[in-house]
Amino acid sequence: MARKAAGKPPEEILLDWKREQASLKARVVDQDTEAWQLDPAFSGLQRVGGVDVSFVKDDSGSACASLVVLNYPELEVLYEDCRMVTLTAPYVSGFLAFREVSFLVDAVQRLQEREPCLMPQVLFVDGNGVLHHRGFGVACHLGVLTDLPCIGVAKKLLQVDGLENNALHKEKIQLLKAGGDSFPLMGGSGTVLGRALRSHDHSTKPLYVSVGHKISLEAAVRLTHSCCKFRVPEPVRQADIRSRDYIRRTQEVQGAPEPQSGRSKEAQRPKACPQGVSEEPAAFYIHCPGVEEPRPTPPTPSPRGLPHLPRWPPTLKHRRPLRLHFLAEEQVVGRECL
Repeated sequence: MARKAAGKPPEEILLDWKREQASLKARVVDQDTEAWQLDPAFSGLQRVGGVDVSFVKDDSGSACASLVVLNYPELEVLYEDCRMVTLTAPYVSGFLAFREVSFLVDAVQRLQEREPCLMPQVLFVDGNGVLHHRGFGVACHLGVLTDLPCIGVAKKLLQVDGLENNALHKEKIQLLKAGGDSFPLMGGSGTVLGRALRSHDHSTKPLYVSVGHKISLEAAVRLTHSCCKFRVPEPVRQADIRSRDYIRRTQEVQGAPEPQSGRSKEAQRPKACPQGVSEEPAAFYIHCPGVEEPRPTPPTPSPRGLPHLPRWPPTLKHRRPLRLHFLAEEQVVGRECL
């Protein structure tokens, strides 16, 4: 998710951010709060969510924020929301949430308003939770602001509190022989900040799992492993895939650069709305598997200028997956509902 951008906020802004982190940190719950978290098979867990931010080359001001919801344990996408957003805060290590989290909170709020029955019971975040310089990473920040259980999943070790990616750490990684194996990440303070997890039998690089909010570390690690078809948990993986795909389709309008994945490279962020692309929806697609693809039809404008979303028939018991896409910046909604 994070990309470095030029500039650094004034010191007084950083002090304000630190104070806000300290205030919100007091609200973090690092224990299980839901009945399904206590069940070895996570009985009662039906929906898991994932968030991510993706980028294109040569632009430090914009990004595509995405939220997906999958059913559990099947891990099939039920809902997706991708939007191009304008970033105003620069990237500063340890303060990622102040650059990105507001857009992720907005995505959760849109879901709550449009399809409350699809609200996730837990969110996976491409970033750290309590494994953080001040014990309050983006997964904690998002969890506290949305009041949802959150799990931080990072692909690289954040070297804080004496944690180092040194020879000893690499030796421990070599001892992770099978998917599900893990070891604690204990800092110099004696606090266990997370666990290094081998998420898949065929993945040799670990994930770094930490508590975000309203879940224990043990449950977070078990659930992360159970959601991994590949190295990265499927909710985060699908959020990344779909946000990059949306950027690609948007950029194809003017032949702009290809999108790049969130935290993989030190590059810059994408343009929110490429020049020459109208802010009005370019097309409205409804697609049901097994049904011939309809021709694009324009949406009906609402009083706010946004297209009306179709209502699901309340008496329909067996629904085909339905995906809606509005191919325009700031008006993109996509979802599949069963």
